[in-house]
Amino acid sequence: MRGIVCRNLRLELVAGLSIALALTAVAQSAPGVATQTTATVATRSQGGLTQATVAVTVMGDDGLPATGVVALSDSGGQLAGAALNAHGQASVVVDLTPGGYQLSAVYPGDAKHQGSSSEPTAVQADASSTPGFQVSVSPATLALTAGQTGNATASITPVNSTSLTAPMFVTLSCSGLPDEAACNFTPESIEILPNATSAITSSMIIVTQAESVASAAHPRSNSVAWALLLPGVFSLGGLAWGTRRRPWLNRLVLLALVGLVTTLGTTACNPQYNYYHHGPPPSPATPSGNYTVTIAAQSSNGITATTNFATLALTVK
Repeated sequence: MRGIVCRNLRLELVAGLSIALALTAVAQSAPGVATQTTATVATRSQGGLTQATVAVTVMGDDGLPATGVVALSDSGGQLAGAALNAHGQASVVVDLTPGGYQLSAVYPGDAKHQGSSSEPTAVQADASSTPGFQVSVSPATLALTAGQTGNATASITPVNSTSLTAPMFVTLSCSGLPDEAACNFTPESIEILPNATSAITSSMIIVTQAESVASAAHPRSNSVAWALLLPGVFSLGGLAWGTRRRPWLNRLVLLALVGLVTTLGTTACNPQYNYYHHGPPPSPATPSGNYTVTIAAQSSNGITATTNFATLALTVK
């Protein structure tokens, strides 16, 4: 009996030791440096809404700033996103409809850093009698490989629409995209009716470009062109030398010059000819990096214009 107990104890010790070693290996293999995310929230009244400006800082435990993007979250739901600068900082501005919020900054991590989030900050957005709207985007972060197309949803939420005496039209646009990238909205213009309460959505599409190479439709075009040009050039040179001795060659030289110019215009020396026979020049790819894309929603009553913003963090690989 005693031997059985000792054997069971040994098995339990071995099993416990194996589990401890496995947990240690997992902890040591966790990718990236641990990070700390902090956020400071400041609010103000803007166009009938409470506008929150959130200053975010993400630092690694090694004392160096983190890289990548951050998302502003309310109780787990994303509201906006932004790219971190070289100091590991970002400023996220979001318009809030009346109500209570628990705002926190969420850093998803990258190839060198682990994710982290800030402590929630309670914010109370005040009610207003001024008609307006809030714009938000979901998801607040988007990662694409150059050449891919990404989708997001822009939402326009009416605020105090009971004060509207006529429909309000809101036009969407975006800025802050990298080179060789574009965005569009469907629909681009949204109508808010009096007494409307539900959010109205627009589909946002971000298009990036992969690097392309020039095509060679007719690789022998150059040899053909030189076969025509070289004899003509030598002949023209000989005629020009002979005009000193034979004045009647002046007219012949002029005709040869006209023929040479015509030949140049119909061969690879002509840009249009080159395009049709060699294809378009190579196109560069959308540069990789992290970008803050700003979605602007603008409305006007014919006298004054109101513009609200939302931001999306775009990563191009």
